[in-house]
Amino acid sequence: MSKSPESAELYQRAFLQLIAEDKNISFHAERGREFLYRPGQLLVAAEDQQRVAEKLRENNIIVRPGEGFAGLARLTLPNNAEDVPRIVRLLRDPRTWPNERVPLVQPHHVVVGHGGLVMGNPGDRPHPAGPVSAPKSDERLKDVRVGIVDTGISSGADSDHSDWFGGRYAKEADDVDAAYSSGDHFALQGGHGTFVAGVIQNAAPGVTFDPEAGLDPNGFGDEERICAKITELGRKKINVLNLSLGCFTQDDLASEPLRRTIEALPDDVVVVASAGNQGTQRPSWPAALCGVTAVAAAQQERDGSLAPAFYSNFGHWVDACAIGNRASTYLKGEWQLPGEASATPFALWAYWYGTSFAAPLVTGRIAATMVADGVTAAQARDTLLSAPEFHPGYGVLVE
Repeated sequence: MSKSPESAELYQRAFLQLIAEDKNISFHAERGREFLYRPGQLLVAAEDQQRVAEKLRENNIIVRPGEGFAGLARLTLPNNAEDVPRIVRLLRDPRTWPNERVPLVQPHHVVVGHGGLVMGNPGDRPHPAGPVSAPKSDERLKDVRVGIVDTGISSGADSDHSDWFGGRYAKEADDVDAAYSSGDHFALQGGHGTFVAGVIQNAAPGVTFDPEAGLDPNGFGDEERICAKITELGRKKINVLNLSLGCFTQDDLASEPLRRTIEALPDDVVVVASAGNQGTQRPSWPAALCGVTAVAAAQQERDGSLAPAFYSNFGHWVDACAIGNRASTYLKGEWQLPGEASATPFALWAYWYGTSFAAPLVTGRIAATMVADGVTAAQARDTLLSAPEFHPGYGVLVE
């Protein structure tokens, strides 16, 4: 299925409109350095909190301590909500700290699901697809556990797609994807987590998975919520963690909360994350973190050959790629973007594209390799990544 320019433009416009209307999201629009953040919040290394607060007061900026997370302190700026990027720049400037160490400080970044596209190449919403036959289950895979931090899972996933999901995850109320903006009309990334879960099952049929709702149905979350869900899964003895989400950051520095949270996971957990869909070499976090398997997207050309996907992020920090254009499990409902004349009905299946759907293919292949070769998740990952690079900046092709 080809990309619809009209639908893609409307999809991008709808995301930007949501951001403009949401008082809890600010958009730093500096060209080539864009990122989303929570207004009025600074995250600071705990040991730097006092001196950063003092420095801000010297600059007549009111500071109030807030509850921190991931080992970081939070400072709120009630009178400077939109000035966070400027203030971070001031605090990162060595000239602000003569004869002192520069403190660790960053905005509280907003994280987005990589099925929708903001700040870059316009993407497209999902399109209806016909049913996909369930692959034959491998009973050995029930002992492998995959964590999925995403929009959650549809409330009826195990009955609507019983051959795919029945008995493969524990139903918990806080894991349900709210999915709809109103009535049966989908939110901008409603169903994203159910789609991702289907891709994993297709690659590793029968694997046990644990879905967590770290993103809202429009695909937005933040470092605090994502870190909380990763930590929760880390306590559940998962083998592989799939993160089809990410964020750009101020100055392209690593997200410190995500870095600390992922580093704190048990050593035997393999983390797989999507590279993002802006068609840029800018690092997306957590994919670009050391130790995380970053996945870009490939696409099939008209002549049947495979090539890098036009929308995929890429770079030295990417480890693997997989086809990002896929049909998978979905929900019942309707899509109607602002500006569309009529709604498009969906009947449990969808076609979508993005690095969001390349990453879970790699996650599933790691799980399948674990049982096929009788190895750990890390050994399975290393086996998959031992092949030659598919294309510069796109890592190894995983099929």
